[in-house]
Amino acid sequence: MHQTAVVLDFGSQVTQLIARRVRECGVFCEILPCTAPLERILQSSPVGVILSGGPDSVYAPGAPTVDRGLFAADIPILGICYGMQLTAYLNGGQVAAAAEREYGRTSMTVVAEDPLFANLPPEQTVWMSHGDRIEEIPGAEVVARSANCPLAAVRIPAIRFHGVQFHPEVVHTEHGAAIIRNWLFNVAGCRGDWQMGSFIDEEIKAIRQAVGDDHVILGLSGGVDSSVAAVLLAKAIGKQLHCVFVNNGVLRKHEAEDVQAMFAEHVGTDLVYVDASQRFLDKLAGVADPEQKRKIIGAEFVAVFKDVAEDIKARHAATGAEVKFLAQGTLYPDVIESQSVYGGPASVIKSHHNVGGLPKDLGLGLVEPFRFLFKDEVRRIGEELGLPDSVVWRQPFPGPGLAVRILGDITAEKVRVLQEADWIMRQELEKAGLMREIWQSLVVLTPIKTVGVMGDERTYENVAAIRAITSTDGMTADWFRMPYEVLDIMANRIINEVRGINRVVYDISSKPPATIEWE
Repeated sequence: MHQTAVVLDFGSQVTQLIARRVRECGVFCEILPCTAPLERILQSSPVGVILSGGPDSVYAPGAPTVDRGLFAADIPILGICYGMQLTAYLNGGQVAAAAEREYGRTSMTVVAEDPLFANLPPEQTVWMSHGDRIEEIPGAEVVARSANCPLAAVRIPAIRFHGVQFHPEVVHTEHGAAIIRNWLFNVAGCRGDWQMGSFIDEEIKAIRQAVGDDHVILGLSGGVDSSVAAVLLAKAIGKQLHCVFVNNGVLRKHEAEDVQAMFAEHVGTDLVYVDASQRFLDKLAGVADPEQKRKIIGAEFVAVFKDVAEDIKARHAATGAEVKFLAQGTLYPDVIESQSVYGGPASVIKSHHNVGGLPKDLGLGLVEPFRFLFKDEVRRIGEELGLPDSVVWRQPFPGPGLAVRILGDITAEKVRVLQEADWIMRQELEKAGLMREIWQSLVVLTPIKTVGVMGDERTYENVAAIRAITSTDGMTADWFRMPYEVLDIMANRIINEVRGINRVVYDISSKPPATIEWE
């Protein structure tokens, strides 16, 4: 049994980042909803409990809370933002609306020695995101302050509690990872006995147990997530796995050929290629709402998979084999933006086709080995499984493909225009050696038309937007500082070579407040 830390989710959009930071320290982590009974929380004998942030005010009617018995369980507890405020509220303290909301990077000063900040400088930049602040906590000792937050970090020895008003889990907090590590090893006394190799062995065992003798179809996109999932499942169940690559009509230029070649070289199990491009385009015709696009694509994927499942069943009829499972490379960012995965009060940002887009009458069990992992963790699994860099470090590409990069309704002509623009962008990034520096790059075809002049003639064509971001996990991101000379070449080539675009802009929005994709 691994030592386990438990994170209680109060609805933060970045709860899983906490678990990710804990796992990076070699400590197994389990996330439970804040509504979990105390008995369930204590079931895994946690070495420590972390209370996440959340969107509510502790004094609001119906605000999420936790069993007060947790504070008498003699377990180290770390409260983050809302988790700190809730601890204050439940232990006789006062929480009130702050005169000034504190959001973004903030300077903080450590004012007392504490294992939480061991070997870290007293002056630090942290990421704040709160509208309330704690006025008082009985028995608390102040460890750090900021200009607008006199209790930026505290400890309450009587209940083995540390609280921070900022978010150490996000990359914007300068020493956030070190603070979480300090809490795990200096406060909670963790050993660090869990590694990614352990995850692979345990997941293979879980897949075999869940699937038994039945067959699984996997929706292969050629991206990192589905490719690594294919290799992992192949190791687990061998010939019971059938990979399906569907051409949905909104792929990038040359994608269909490239994916089949990659699969043959690096995965090598059964691959079924289905050209359903016209089928998808017919379903998407006239649809402009992005949520509806995602749901249509998700439902149509499943319909195609069901057809393939019947074919596979017919091929294996003599053995009595049943296709009972659909495997996907779903990641946690897909899940957390689509629904409140742990039963907490998180807001839905957008439905991902492989989460919110799946029909209720799916008729197939889901196998999603990476559902609670981030992209960088999946890449590490890919490396452990022996996949080459060309697969492991491929940029993310959304399941709905170019459909969510064409704002408005989808037509074959719009797809052609965007494919050409995207192809030029990727060519120039490759030439400049920038692909590995960028987490994700894309071109968006907007419905905005502007006047231009080409060959002394007036044009009235669409605006294309280039977006490139840097990230480690997809939950937060910053815009990539693209060299001007590269942007210049891209823009000139797109305008000159792609009929239908006469203006190019560059997106300099971070996440949050923007998301990576425009839809």
